Amino acid sequence: MDALKVKQSDFPKRLTRRTLVAAGAAVLLPSHGSAQVGWPSRPIRLVVPFPPGGGNDIIGRAVAAKLSARLGQNVIVENKSGAGGTIGTDFVAKSGADGYTLLFTSTSITTNAASAKKQPFDTVRDLQPIGLVGAGALVVVVSNDMKVTTLRDLIVLARENPKTVNFASVGIGAMNHLAAELFASVAKVQLVHVPYRGAGPAFTDLMAGTVQLHLPSLSAASEFIRAGKMRGLAVTSPQRSPLAPELPTMAEAGLPTMECEIWWGMLGPANMPPAVVQRLNTELNAVLAQPDMRDLLAREGATPRPSTPAAFATLIQTEIGRWAKVIKDANIQIE
Repeated sequence: MDALKVKQSDFPKRLTRRTLVAAGAAVLLPSHGSAQVGWPSRPIRLVVPFPPGGGNDIIGRAVAAKLSARLGQNVIVENKSGAGGTIGTDFVAKSGADGYTLLFTSTSITTNAASAKKQPFDTVRDLQPIGLVGAGALVVVVSNDMKVTTLRDLIVLARENPKTVNFASVGIGAMNHLAAELFASVAKVQLVHVPYRGAGPAFTDLMAGTVQLHLPSLSAASEFIRAGKMRGLAVTSPQRSPLAPELPTMAEAGLPTMECEIWWGMLGPANMPPAVVQRLNTELNAVLAQPDMRDLLAREGATPRPSTPAAFATLIQTEIGRWAKVIKDANIQIE
């Protein structure tokens, strides 16, 4: 203790008693990171920008329940659907950056950013990535009327008969539309796009042979494939999927550069306290390690994809650029 004893005269004259008291008080104030020690002190709202019942909602609610248990506060899911996810995303982007309003979304946030001429927010600037949750494959499926059994057969047929193979999508600029355009570019084939208002009509016309090709999510198509109502040729994920292990990857089928996935992840408003972002990321990754969470994702055709906030941010920026290039190269006109 003697080492701490100093005479007042030993300090420079400009350090008065009042200055020293103020300096001592400042030392006791919490830093920016430690100021968040009390977070969360109230319930957290997790916005899902899509209607109840879909994959985003199912996975988001499971994540919310798991995080509630780990954080000691309720994480309440709120569906704010509309405009392909834009309404709910805009709500979060404009919310307070205190960690109490978060977003659970999917790949559409990047396809929207790439395709929209104007959004009420900037996906990169106005949102803080927290972490990936999981990712799953699309699948190349063809009508049973098509006399092809492999992806290579499909490519040969489409090359020999330009603009005779019609492919379905759930709308202009949708993920499966852009994925099909990417496939056409990589495979060097010319296809004809037939947009539908939803997955149901697209599947109906594919099974009827009205359209010949579709790239839906594997989770949506797997039952039809197993029932023999359409033919699966390949999955777009880096590895084979446990939902359809018999289907090769695009790389195995001969297109190594054709890889894309549907993913889900959590974001918040920009400028969230770093300590809160890190805490959420840590807890989210812990949730993804739980067996029942892995099982739930598997039922949606997905696998856990724990990540850092920085890695998730890189993925988002990379995919926005990728889909923007597909849109430009294919001259897709999005209203």
